[in-house]
Amino acid sequence: MKAVSLQSGSNGNCIYVETKDLRILFDAGISGIQAEERLRTIGRDIRDVDCLVISHDHTDHARCAGIFSRKYGIDVRMTRKTHSVVMSSASCGPIRGVSHFEPGEIISFGDTVIETIPTPHDGVDGVAFVVDDSRSRLGVLTDLGHVFDGLPELVTELDGVFLESNYDVSMLENGPYPAFLKKRIKGPGGHISNAESAGLLSRAFAGRLKWACLAHLSEQNNSPAIAVATHRAVLGGGVALSVASRYGISSLLSL
Repeated sequence: MKAVSLQSGSNGNCIYVETKDLRILFDAGISGIQAEERLRTIGRDIRDVDCLVISHDHTDHARCAGIFSRKYGIDVRMTRKTHSVVMSSASCGPIRGVSHFEPGEIISFGDTVIETIPTPHDGVDGVAFVVDDSRSRLGVLTDLGHVFDGLPELVTELDGVFLESNYDVSMLENGPYPAFLKKRIKGPGGHISNAESAGLLSRAFAGRLKWACLAHLSEQNNSPAIAVATHRAVLGGGVALSVASRYGISSLLSL
């Protein structure tokens, strides 16, 4: 299995995952041209993508789903509720070839399955994902809300993970955001912090986890250096840790 983040953050999210029989995009918060060009840098053609799976309705994850479907002919999967909200957005436009799934459902593609994990994030019908190709398990775990029941155990069952590490607690508390927004980010429907992410990974790296890519970092309340330092303080220096860029493609990761 191979995976790469094409972009990650509140300015747009898209992750590419490839197994021996499937090529998937998770979320469409960047333009079709950006996705096409960034995939080309790793020798992939966006027109070969089999499916686009949308995690939830927020625009940084779903705004370009229509373009991906119409311009590149990519089949789209999302929950029915997410589809309804996305279609009410004037920016998305028509989406062709939509199939629906229920949160918690397993989507099968031959030897590859996608497990959909309901999250308490404050979108409509939000889900995270685990891709299982019968040899490795990869997590795409962002916009989690909080460390909900079952999440620590789930992370320990993975071989690789894109894991939300949205904010540094001190930066958020002392930063420019208004009080209501700080409360939302720290609340049960918001995001998880660097410290919470590091705690999840400390258990996972003691088991089968081979690498983690920190994702969905806040521009105002975090930085790659601070996120990595927080994790290294907990995990030590002997683990494979990287950061998904807010502005471009990450390194190609393999399992």
